[in-house]
Order: sequence, then structure tokens, then C-alpha cells
Amino acid sequence: MSRIKELFQNKKDILSIYYSAGYPNLNDTVPILEALEESGADIVEIGIPFSDPLADGPTIQKSGEKALENGMSLKVLFEQLANVRSKVKMPIVLMGYLNTVHKYGMEAFAKKCNEVGVDGVILPDLPFQEYLDVYKPTFDANGVSNIFLITPQTPEERIKLIDANTNGFIYMVSSASVTGAKKGLSDEQLAYFERVKSLGLQNPSLIGFGISDKESFETTCKYAEGAIIGSGFVKMLGEVSDLKKDINTYIKSIKA
Repeated sequence: MSRIKELFQNKKDILSIYYSAGYPNLNDTVPILEALEESGADIVEIGIPFSDPLADGPTIQKSGEKALENGMSLKVLFEQLANVRSKVKMPIVLMGYLNTVHKYGMEAFAKKCNEVGVDGVILPDLPFQEYLDVYKPTFDANGVSNIFLITPQTPEERIKLIDANTNGFIYMVSSASVTGAKKGLSDEQLAYFERVKSLGLQNPSLIGFGISDKESFETTCKYAEGAIIGSGFVKMLGEVSDLKKDINTYIKSIKA
């Protein structure tokens, strides 16, 4: 059984944390990962920095720019993750954009994910039909889950199609905006969460975009298996003084 499936079978109120590889310093990627697991995060989403991140708000964009300046690349990230499974047990997901992965080579990317112990990938600009027609066999052969995004504008038929072809979880984008765009959850967003919940999907889901504190985390957990926090955590990393201690304090503030 995959680490992702095992997690969702055995835990509720799952907290996923996003951060950019190589930020705030190039070699912080694995220490942050270790600190997150020790502090109680359940799954982590490591961003592959890209020069034109379509879905990212200003906080994550700036962290990606800094990571690129630090020398982060997909090759460097895989080198950093080479021995991570001797230390970290929780599921690891990589989030990036198609251009970066194509340059590395899609088959080589899937194989390397398998080799270092990456459980899933999120490629927001990978067309779903292209994934089914071209790339799904490659990722399946390497045991790597592709996680796809749905939004309030995604038709029910499309949601069900994604659900039928998913072997990880569904990423519910809370609003049609970039990450970190606003705080708080509107009645319209809650209605969207309820609508998706009522579909009775076979796969679990995590809600992301706009989740930033204990209150919004607990609210989303009423509608999905958990939530993803990105911009709030990345902002904290930019102000960190003691990496391990500050990460522990942050995670406890969400899950206390």
C-alpha cells in the first residue's frame, strides 16, 4: 500500500504543508522536511521553483525566486532527497510546472521520484487528458500518484472523471485565485465544499488556497479529509530565527 493511501486510511484532519525547495536557504529543504514530520505535519508538498508559477501568489512566488537565486533546480532537489527515506516516513509530494519536468524528461522524472521515495506529484498545467493518453502508464509503473486540482468552476462530470482516474487524493482549490490571495472562507466557498462532499467521491480530498490558521484548518476538515497550508508557512520561513523551533511552534498553532 502506498504511503498516501495508508495515511488517509489511518488518519483524520490531515495537515499538508507546502514550501519551496531551497528556501530560505539552498540546503534547508531536508531539515524543513524533518522538522515538519517531528512537529506533527502529516504530508508535505515540496515546490519545485519555476520562473513563471501560474497558480502561486506573491509570497510563494518570492520564495521560488529566492530559491532559484540560491541555486535550486530539479536536479539539485533530487540530490537533496537521495537519502531522505532513511529519516522521513510521511508522504512526500512534489509540486511543479510542466516546463521544468519536460526539460528533465518525464520518464526520467517519474523514475527518479520512485528512486528517492516521492509518493506523488502535482503539475497544475498538465492537461488531464494528456496525462491519461500519454503519461499515466509511466507514473503508474513507478508507483507515483498524480494529484489533480478541482475548483469551484469544475463541472461535476469533470470531478467524477478525475475521481475515477486518481490513485492519491483530490486537491480542492478553495477559490478561483492564486495561493494566499485572501484570508477567511466565504459562504460561497463553504457551499462549494459541501457540494463536492455530497458527490460521495471514492478518493479523499484536501482543501488548499486560503487556509492559514487553526480556525480555517478546522473548518475545512469538516468538509474534506484535511487541508493544505502554503503561503502562511512560507511567510513564517522568511522570518525564521530558529528553524526547528519555529516550525514546531507554527505546526502546534494549527494542530494544538
